[in-house]
Amino acid sequence: MTKTDELTAPFFEDQAEGPAGGYARWVTAADGVRLRLVHWPLEGAKGTVLLFPGRTEYAEKYGRAAADFAARGFATLTVDWRGQGLADRVAGDPALGHVARFSDYQFDVQALMAALPDMGITGPLFLLAHSMGGCIGLRALHEGLDVRAAAFTAPMWGIELPAFLRPIAWMLSGASHYLGMAEVLSPGTRSETYVLFEPFAANKLTTDSAMYEYMRRQAQAHPELMIGGPTMKWLNEALREMLRLARMPSPALPCLTFLGTEESIVSPQRIRDRMAAWPGGRLELIEGARHEVMMEGAETRRRTFDACAAHFAAHLHDNGTSRASA
Repeated sequence: MTKTDELTAPFFEDQAEGPAGGYARWVTAADGVRLRLVHWPLEGAKGTVLLFPGRTEYAEKYGRAAADFAARGFATLTVDWRGQGLADRVAGDPALGHVARFSDYQFDVQALMAALPDMGITGPLFLLAHSMGGCIGLRALHEGLDVRAAAFTAPMWGIELPAFLRPIAWMLSGASHYLGMAEVLSPGTRSETYVLFEPFAANKLTTDSAMYEYMRRQAQAHPELMIGGPTMKWLNEALREMLRLARMPSPALPCLTFLGTEESIVSPQRIRDRMAAWPGGRLELIEGARHEVMMEGAETRRRTFDACAAHFAAHLHDNGTSRASA
């Protein structure tokens, strides 16, 4: 078996509906966890978008997004984070979203970046991070992620919880390790993937039924890509990481963030606070959109990808990035 054969990973191109030429490969993080990368190359690309997905997500979900970027001159590279997609699962129950430490996701970022030369990705790099990927991405920027500009969609810089539930979430998740409940589902969540049990009419992700059906088809066709709710350990790790990041200044890097006005999963206030304090940063509100602006209707997607591509194109020729924080 050749090295190329050993690195080749499964990729469900028909479900992704991405641009031609997409392929997947395995990489191994420094702590031994195997991850999957999916690359949609583009001849003559202006640069490559590093797309950091959210919790529960997997590469194929962003096939249409990769096509939208290809139409605007950008290649796309994305990753299955540890514990989801086809990456190694890190919980005893593979249906649960879990992480031992939130900082472990930075091993995944490092593995992605280390793979770029072998994949022939040398051009300008840009970050687009969604939801949990926004939390991972902000930390990665602080740790020196070499991109020329960043964009976020509904970044998980806080979780939307009623005020009376916040101390309970902290207390229960913090005690879970000592109670032997670290890998127990967080209250109010299920082990089944969200789009398979939540009817479109009640979903918090998108107002577009066709895009919701796109996600449902993928879940039905490839259940091995899916996970359900987060463990108590994941919840506690996430709460701690978001608090740490909230106390840190914004990186000195051009930033554009998209937020739907109907957001109900992550904290809109945390996003507004962060972007108000991000020098040169811009917050774009998407009227009527829910959590996943890249999975909304055609007009919202057009507006989002146009703005994102223009933001990246404006920084194509920046000479590296400053690592000071503003």
